[in-house]
Amino acid sequence: MNIHAENLAAQLRAVFRAWGMSDPATEASVRMMIAADLRGIDSHGAMMLPLYDQLRREGRLNMAPEVKIVRESPVTALVDGDGGLGHYPAETAMRLAIDKAARAGLAAVGVRNSNHFGAAGVYALQAAERGLIGIAMTNVWNTAIVPTRSTAAMFGTNPIAFAAPGKNNPPFCLDMATSTVAIGKLKLAALHDKPLPRGWALDAGGAATESAQAALASRKLTPLGGTPELSSHKGYGLAAMVEILCAMLPGAWFAPTRAQRHPDAKRFNVGHFFMALDPKAFRGEGEFETDLDDMLDALRASRPLDPAQPVLVHGDPERAAIVERERHGIPVPEALAEQLREVARNCGAQVLI
Repeated sequence: MNIHAENLAAQLRAVFRAWGMSDPATEASVRMMIAADLRGIDSHGAMMLPLYDQLRREGRLNMAPEVKIVRESPVTALVDGDGGLGHYPAETAMRLAIDKAARAGLAAVGVRNSNHFGAAGVYALQAAERGLIGIAMTNVWNTAIVPTRSTAAMFGTNPIAFAAPGKNNPPFCLDMATSTVAIGKLKLAALHDKPLPRGWALDAGGAATESAQAALASRKLTPLGGTPELSSHKGYGLAAMVEILCAMLPGAWFAPTRAQRHPDAKRFNVGHFFMALDPKAFRGEGEFETDLDDMLDALRASRPLDPAQPVLVHGDPERAAIVERERHGIPVPEALAEQLREVARNCGAQVLI
């Protein structure tokens, strides 16, 4: 079924309000989740609501967080998310980095005491929409990536997003997990009863599996690259880099040591990291954007292997999804739609889809 964005947003808003979430946190969460769905990143949009409900019922989420800046300089800041969902503190931090970079040329902002923040690219794009280069990343409370030569999952999917503004082109936007694929893709495959491409994930014994159910049960994903022969050490290294910037730098927690160091903690203390850079700190007005346009145009004009599949640049598929979904609605599997209705019924919110 297809659901128009405003109707899906209304359903999410009704649930969050029934949970007692504050208005600023509600609006940020709805805005970021719908933005992900419109961009075709279904794994990070409304599909997350059942998990958020589970975390809420387990006492792992603060429904009325007081997001605040706890350390600050002209070009840096540390934001405390007060144990709520990640969208509100993440958006607060990205906007803070943008405002500081607009004045000083660049800025970096970390976040601690947060949780899942949705699609990283949505935050990086906020900088590009202001004419800045944006970087966004997050660590994850639940491990999934198995390091090269290991049998144990040690990192979350630890995504990285990078967005840069063009002049006549829409922004370039790279948004990627440091695993071969995001956990949400496994959930989507399970919802649609589809097999996984070989090399995405491992079963409980560490063998490659094409079963979405087996992969979800084990939560063992390969690092970007898949195998040592295909340079999985590079994805492993990127995941470690994200962990350093998102956990060690702002004071969030590294998931494998959380139980030993914080045995009584109910919340996960997820961390994020954001950076914004002003091209005008390096180049004359419009020079960066013109050069970026030239590169993007050249990439799209390069000779395709298959004429029926032209060369794209990062951000093109998402923009095509926005056009399609704004016109025809966001496709929601019936199984997921029923899960969303059940979450609404269980908290006394009006069922709107």
